[in-house]
Amino acid sequence: MFLGHLQAGKMRPFSVWVLATLTLVPILGCNRSAPAPDPQPAGGSLPPLTAMAPSTGTQAVGSLHDLSAARLDGTVESLSAYKGKVLLVVNVASECGYTPQYKGLQELYEKRKDQGFAVLGFPSNDFGGQEPGTSSEIATFCQKNYGVTFPMFEKVRTLGAEASPVYKLLSVAAGPPRWNFHKYLVGKDGKVRKSFPSSVTPQDAALAAAIDAALGEPG
Repeated sequence: MFLGHLQAGKMRPFSVWVLATLTLVPILGCNRSAPAPDPQPAGGSLPPLTAMAPSTGTQAVGSLHDLSAARLDGTVESLSAYKGKVLLVVNVASECGYTPQYKGLQELYEKRKDQGFAVLGFPSNDFGGQEPGTSSEIATFCQKNYGVTFPMFEKVRTLGAEASPVYKLLSVAAGPPRWNFHKYLVGKDGKVRKSFPSSVTPQDAALAAAIDAALGEPG
């Protein structure tokens, strides 16, 4: 019937509306494609560090062991102290929905520290302003609420040009953190093995398997 209107040169109002709708739908972008999938699957394997170009425009440091960082008490510690250990580096925060993961991180540390494993906590206020405290306040919060004994460092920036050397290295190796409690698994040689998003808990089976694999590597 619609074609008949066109052929007769008589387009009724309803027919004009239909034609306009069919013409404008693609123009207005109503058939948008689905969002791109997450480019970094949880626990996904990573290419070698040397195969990835620095995202910050600076020269990447090859190993975490080449760097130093200040502890919460202000003492500067060379991360070469962790040579031969497997590390889980986490950007922590005191006012985040993931903050209860402190408990699981402490349990993981206590369970595996005698196997050559350590958790390194780096407070950051980058995501949602959820770590506003001073070093003293952070230390008190962690001890009082979660009995944290794993190494904790001074508050750092984790993103962009102002990121600390530790997070510049981690970001080059595995991409920047996406939120608080993003986890980087670092091998005995100080290089990143895998990374895990905030939603992966310290008790996650995939994380445990990755830790076991890293601990099984030659020292």
